[in-house]
Amino acid sequence: MPINVTPIAGLTDEINDIRIRTARIVNEKILPNEAVLWHARRADVTDAERDEAKKLRHEVREKVKAEGLWAPHLPPEYGGMGIDFMAHAYMNEILAYAIGAASLFGVVAPNSGNQTILVKYGTEEQKQKWLLPLVEGTMQSGFSMTEPENAGSDPRSIKTSAVREGDEWVINGHKWFTSNGLEADFFIVMCRASEAGEDGPGRMAQIIVPTSTPGVIIERGIGIWGGTSSDHCEVRYDNVRVPADNILGQVGDGHRAAQDRLGAGRIFHCMNSVGQMWRAFDLMVERLLTREVHGGLLKDKQFMQGFVADSYMDLQAARLMTIHAAEKVDQGDPGARTEISAIKVFVPAAYSRVVDRAIQVWGAAGVTSDLPLAAMYLGARTLRLADGPDEVHRILIAKNVLHHYEKGGSWDFAG
Repeated sequence: MPINVTPIAGLTDEINDIRIRTARIVNEKILPNEAVLWHARRADVTDAERDEAKKLRHEVREKVKAEGLWAPHLPPEYGGMGIDFMAHAYMNEILAYAIGAASLFGVVAPNSGNQTILVKYGTEEQKQKWLLPLVEGTMQSGFSMTEPENAGSDPRSIKTSAVREGDEWVINGHKWFTSNGLEADFFIVMCRASEAGEDGPGRMAQIIVPTSTPGVIIERGIGIWGGTSSDHCEVRYDNVRVPADNILGQVGDGHRAAQDRLGAGRIFHCMNSVGQMWRAFDLMVERLLTREVHGGLLKDKQFMQGFVADSYMDLQAARLMTIHAAEKVDQGDPGARTEISAIKVFVPAAYSRVVDRAIQVWGAAGVTSDLPLAAMYLGARTLRLADGPDEVHRILIAKNVLHHYEKGGSWDFAG
């Protein structure tokens, strides 16, 4: 079923145009070819099938570039669209309708997040050496932040150290869930930086570390959801020496850079979730309208009608909450922190419910690889941990609301 996109009253002509042109490519080039585009990456396909998929992906990317829809997260001087935050958020919703479509529009995590950080914090030399090859696709990158021994929900607990010795940083630490770890040419490593002999844990910093550097030990690709391996890797840094000018920004900028990345990323994750909820909802309704059981169509069964009503409410609430939070971020409203945490908790849970109902409606087919629902279901559950677990965000919401009341406010932060 194609994504049905019409202009939204109240949005600018530019955003509506981006939404409609993005949907056209998704409908014409990606949805009809999903099996070819992505299933050909499995180990049991022939070289001819793999070549066909590679050729098709190239054709779609060239179409995207010709339409001026490539890399919405980057400014024009680095080959991107240069669109504003809200336009990017609305575009993400459309791209998410087809799982994997964003990669054909130049948005591939963690490269896209690393590109954004390099644009904002990188020196001109760093941009030439690391950013441009990343944009051109001649390099891959990873993001190395989470540590197995320390709580990922508290970035202040990070222990990986970078000690300045002359013109070098000497890095020691243990990371896991380092994204794109098997393919990356370099990692951006979150660590605590200090001068040699300096007391204390050091201040947060992000440092570029080529993966070929002696002492970078990629232990394994971590198995996720029953798989034997993934590109999320466990990595040890054993006296890894890199040039001092590999630091992004200044010592102490690391936490702010991470929040720059994660704050916007939470909005985009939620808009992605809304787009996938939309797809799951469409698939569910399509099944209800065509599947006959016990002498009639599923759409006439009251249980199924309840599924439609509940999923519609989940989808509408998730979408409106996310757009509201995105508008606050776009306006630079400090209250956006509360709204971001609210959607970070609500949207993945709503997403799980919508996909779960769609799976139930499709029956056994819902858990097969013939449909995207199983992958969505696992992705929705993972989002309750990624970028901060639900519990941390609930605590933040409560603290902010209580503080707001103590200052004479009410529940209505918009007021």
